[in-house]
Amino acid sequence: MNQAELLKYFDLSGTVAVVTGANGVLGRSACLGLAKAGAKVALLGRRAEPNEVLAKEIEKLGGEAKVVLSDVTDVPALEKAREEIVKAWGQVDHLLNYAGGNRPEATATAERKFFDLPKEGLSGALDLNILGTILPCQVFGRHMAERGAGNIINVSSMAAMRPLTRVVAYSAAKAAISNFTHWLSVHMAQEYSAKIRVNAIAPGFFLTEQNRYLLTDKATGELTPRGKSVIAHTPQKRFGDAEDLVSAVLWLLSPSASFVTGVVLPVDGGFAAFSGV
Repeated sequence: MNQAELLKYFDLSGTVAVVTGANGVLGRSACLGLAKAGAKVALLGRRAEPNEVLAKEIEKLGGEAKVVLSDVTDVPALEKAREEIVKAWGQVDHLLNYAGGNRPEATATAERKFFDLPKEGLSGALDLNILGTILPCQVFGRHMAERGAGNIINVSSMAAMRPLTRVVAYSAAKAAISNFTHWLSVHMAQEYSAKIRVNAIAPGFFLTEQNRYLLTDKATGELTPRGKSVIAHTPQKRFGDAEDLVSAVLWLLSPSASFVTGVVLPVDGGFAAFSGV
């Protein structure tokens, strides 16, 4: 196999990718990677400004991007977004569900005990993560079912495999995303088309805007006690870089992974494999 033949296995040229949560650290990196691989990228989010900045960056790379306002927990808004993207580009080939995150009101602390977490905080974290994954899969998955082809990538977490202390609803929601990924992969293949693949990535510990100052000290940049614990349980002894996820995502979307579905892929520096001993 020569180099040109090899590159075809990872080529996404002519395809259309929809990315929710595109303006986050990990979502942004995925969008840039998709554009470099040749895909047109639809950036879904509730705020236009950060996605417009990202769209301009993609265009500078020679790619094509479109900003689409939507809320991942609002079905009519998602349906409107789908219609807008299909009208502009004709189809949706890939859906990447990066929207998610934790809520302070759903986090148990010394000041806010588990027993006192408000229903609204718990619902907010659960809705954003699990409903914010399932609903886009319904809306864009319907389009894929009608076409008989497509790829979906959900974003799970190490918290799904080994529940993290304090983050109650987030851990539960990410575990549900892993389970849902397994379920949807079977459903789409059996009921609609074997050419519709559904997988997930399970990132280890990456420094994002949400967790940066839980893992590192804002003033000194040194590791916090929690950050030290994470590194101690990560065999590669570092946090992940957003670029570490890109190759895994591109592989799962590419023709080279045509026989891969229903997988939750850890990208974690060995965290999930380490027993602590």
